[in-house]
Amino acid sequence: MKKHLVVALAYDRLCTFEFGCTVELFALERPELGVDWYDFAVCAIEPGPIRAAGGITVQAPYQPALLEQADTIVIPGWRDADELPPPALLAQLVAAQRRGARLCSICSGVFVLAAAGLLDGLRATTHWRYAGQLAQRYPQIQVQPDALYVDNGQIITAAGSAAGLDMLLHLVRRDYGARVGNQVAQRLVVAPHREGGQAQFVPRPMPPGEAGRLARLMDWLRSHPALPHTVASMAEQAAMSPRTLQRQFQQATGMGPQEWLIRERVALVKDMLEAPAVPLAQIAERSGFASEQSLRHHFRRLVATSPGAYRKRFAG
Repeated sequence: MKKHLVVALAYDRLCTFEFGCTVELFALERPELGVDWYDFAVCAIEPGPIRAAGGITVQAPYQPALLEQADTIVIPGWRDADELPPPALLAQLVAAQRRGARLCSICSGVFVLAAAGLLDGLRATTHWRYAGQLAQRYPQIQVQPDALYVDNGQIITAAGSAAGLDMLLHLVRRDYGARVGNQVAQRLVVAPHREGGQAQFVPRPMPPGEAGRLARLMDWLRSHPALPHTVASMAEQAAMSPRTLQRQFQQATGMGPQEWLIRERVALVKDMLEAPAVPLAQIAERSGFASEQSLRHHFRRLVATSPGAYRKRFAG
């Protein structure tokens, strides 16, 4: 069978970090995973030389026809949010979308998809510094300024810089399951999945003592997911008032403590579903859900599929 081909775009004034993240995720061979890993290629959208941030020059083949073969196309940060991309590139991306290719942008790369009209009527995100500009220029896009990434199925957009890693790891989890996604994250020495949104990274003062207590609480909750946590019990564990806990969680993660905990539990469920012998009732108990029904509800809400369908695809 033909391997899934990921193509990263390259262009003059290339954003080195976002481009490097894409290369690191998809270009390395990973035989230890035991899966049929991606094929990877770089496609320059214009003749070279390709200058990249940091005084680096990238030598990449100018092969526009390569986009006709791509299963996934990744657009790193675009060189200037105010510069319209070449019409030929926009036409190629529209053609790729029509034939079913997956299109992904990182940071200001969203302006390329927007200029192609591929985000009309869809949700999308970008770096918080560009969110207002994107919404003003393209009012037909439902801009999600707080999201780390937004998955519309065929089109996925990521916020700035390191959020690209979150999105790329999300693609790996979509394609190969949580176990493989976690292994790749371990090799990168990053968290397999970050909860919350960009709001946690916008400059905002938080008292050092409260930040440390919140971090310790999060670690403790991850270690004790099966306990019947409430906002009151979490606040007691963190030595905070419930009101302070709610406020600090919202500032740090973009969500309340209960929603954060549910997402952590769903992530744990995904890991356990990949072991086919574990009954769903036991998974619900171990992960802290009150019942199988509660587990199914939140799993479908956050993963957009049922636990059974997820297990069928990724178990074993």
